[in-house]
Amino acid sequence: MARSQRGEIQPHEDYGFFGPGSVVWKVWSYPTSLTVGFQRAVVVEELDPPLVAAVHGTQGIYERPRTRYDRTLRYFAMVAFAGTREVCKAADVLVKVHSKAIGRLPYSEGTYDANDPDSQLWIQLTGWHSILYAYERYGPGRLTAAEEAEYWEACATAAELQTCSPADVPRSREGVRAYFERMRPQLSASPIARQAMEHLLRTELVLPPTPLWAKPASLAVAKAQRIATIATMPRWMRELAGIRQSRLLDALIVPVMRVSFAAVHLSPRLELLLLGRISPSTVPVVAPMKLGMTPRHEEVLTPAEARARHGYPRPAEAHLDLRARQAARVLGEGEAPSDLGLIESQESLGPLS
Repeated sequence: MARSQRGEIQPHEDYGFFGPGSVVWKVWSYPTSLTVGFQRAVVVEELDPPLVAAVHGTQGIYERPRTRYDRTLRYFAMVAFAGTREVCKAADVLVKVHSKAIGRLPYSEGTYDANDPDSQLWIQLTGWHSILYAYERYGPGRLTAAEEAEYWEACATAAELQTCSPADVPRSREGVRAYFERMRPQLSASPIARQAMEHLLRTELVLPPTPLWAKPASLAVAKAQRIATIATMPRWMRELAGIRQSRLLDALIVPVMRVSFAAVHLSPRLELLLLGRISPSTVPVVAPMKLGMTPRHEEVLTPAEARARHGYPRPAEAHLDLRARQAARVLGEGEAPSDLGLIESQESLGPLS
């Protein structure tokens, strides 16, 4: 299988923003990351009222759950592993896609905008924290102090691909905890948040159709991931969202997942095979790293160097005219936003259907 994959998978242009030997590649390449870590991130995110309003407004997770999951996971993986030109292009088109996720909050005064820096910071930190937490709980365990410091510096580097400011990214575990404590009073388990969280915990919705004989095993895997993801969520968060799971299940799932992930991690071929079941579009992003393929240029760039080389603006400064037009159309004229950017995004983020 590895030989056939090497024949089909193309090497990246460069090592991206982190590269071999980085703590990002160490943590994000472990199978906990693009499974439990990613699922935890997208579930926890829904407690932020502006973010869940944007998710609910587009209805993508309900109308096309598999492709929406696939596209989002692909972008997560691109930031860690893809070449800098690919990532810059994807980050740029994502600003266009997010420009349509704008409107009025359904349960309070005010508006939401998926490109808002505060929403983007929330996405960034819940994502990177969830990936690390899943790695620690179901993978090899805690990083060293030096590795952890490198990890949060890398998180700030990746924030340059969002509309938020890297200066707002904490550089330590304590700083991240303090951020979540500041956010806690703003979080809300509204009806649409609870609906989205429960929906996103249903791993079976993103799995491909399986023959009748394989359905029990597929459902067992989906159930195990759901239990594992819920077990990483603090009790106060579960109570807020109305998610219930016993402490016994929380404890029992740990050795099951640790052994399972460790076994899968022994074989890059198996990792890619299983990844292809939940996110086919992510396989070409991750495979060059898993298969040890050398990029066309053996270099790691900073986001600033990549933007200068490939001709992209900072995301915070990208497509300001489009974003203003979308805001005027939705908030001023009461019309539906334009879909500009969605079709274009398929080349970078994967198919819409």
